[in-house]
Amino acid sequence: MLGSLAALLLAASAPGQPPRSLVMLVETSALMPQARIEGERVVEGLHLDLGQALGRRLGREVVARPVPRKRLAEALQRGEGDLLCDYQSDWLPGVFAWSRPFLPDQALLISAAVAPAPAQLSALAGEPIGTVRGYVYPEVSEALRGGFVREDAPDAVTNLQKLELGRVRHALTGRRVLEYQQRLGHVRLALHPPLVVSEVLAQCALSPSSPVGLAALNAAIQGLVAEGELNRLLARYR
Repeated sequence: MLGSLAALLLAASAPGQPPRSLVMLVETSALMPQARIEGERVVEGLHLDLGQALGRRLGREVVARPVPRKRLAEALQRGEGDLLCDYQSDWLPGVFAWSRPFLPDQALLISAAVAPAPAQLSALAGEPIGTVRGYVYPEVSEALRGGFVREDAPDAVTNLQKLELGRVRHALTGRRVLEYQQRLGHVRLALHPPLVVSEVLAQCALSPSSPVGLAALNAAIQGLVAEGELNRLLARYR
């Protein structure tokens, strides 16, 4: 299947010319394990690995381009990038073609062991909770409503640092980020077992001007999942 898919894509290119590269957008605030960015380059991380794996299956080189989070939707709409992954359709305004959900993560509430462990989200009404600026937390907003007190940080790692410094006693984070930071020994604070806020299966979005169609992208994703390559990519950062 992979061979026939790549052949179709190659045949669609101009005679004698390789198919043009796909530009994968990565938000500039992304941190490991999602991405490490140096200047204008994405040099490592899950987003780069995923883009390259999809590119091999699509018969195209993938170039990662950092873009500020506030400009992601505009850049994708204007064709400054072809592909954006590890997002969900309700996180990004605009009309895009969205892949099948496939990239797992969990949204977690973590609490310092010095604080009482909340049995449920509603127990934290009025309590400051570490959050990332610009991110939405629909499950927490629904559970706490007017009692959701955000304590914004620029990124997830800064959020963990604020927790360690005692500036907040509770924080929201993704399991991937937490496990990666714990593996590096960067989380020294004793924590209660995390409270799972939601299960996430993220997607990829295609620009309206992408040279790759949704069917081809979904076929490439299906191959990643069915052949175990996605699990191997995720295992690098656990």
